[in-house]
Amino acid sequence: MQSSRENEGDGPVESRAAEGDNRQDDEVRERAGEESPVAVKARRDAEELARMEDRYKRALADLDNYRKRSARETERRVAESREALLRDWLEAVDSVERALQMAPEDPLFEGLRAVLDQMETILARQGVERIGEAGERFDPERHDAVGVRPSSEVPDFTVLEVTRSGFALGDRVLRPAQVVVSRRDERGR
Repeated sequence: MQSSRENEGDGPVESRAAEGDNRQDDEVRERAGEESPVAVKARRDAEELARMEDRYKRALADLDNYRKRSARETERRVAESREALLRDWLEAVDSVERALQMAPEDPLFEGLRAVLDQMETILARQGVERIGEAGERFDPERHDAVGVRPSSEVPDFTVLEVTRSGFALGDRVLRPAQVVVSRRDERGR
């Protein structure tokens, strides 16, 4: 039987011998073209790190795209709400204009005229402008033809009369102008 001292001495010697065997096994694997377990683990860890970095970068890009998309959507909704409110104002402007046309001799005429001027000033401050005037060339994007009148005095598709004003906000048409358009007088040829 061996003493405990001898057993203690054998432990480190055996582990050093096992390390030597592992090194020899690694060298044999390298010569045979095989990877050592440590190299395999390092390669797998590097691949996993690359995958995680790629996922991280994609998540950041997705977040950035989401933020941009949300900002655009918010801007679009605000613009739609603003345009809806302005269109409602246009109905009130139409009512005041009709009232002014019905009773130009009425004592309230000046008051209504002042209200209309104030409404138009508010619309102008919001960037709204009237579109559609007699003499313009008919543009289906900005005009809605409600009638055709023969005329030999002006070219075809010229606005002869505006029956209801149109309005635009910048380059967007809030409401097209309702117009009467000229048509070449066939008898006048």
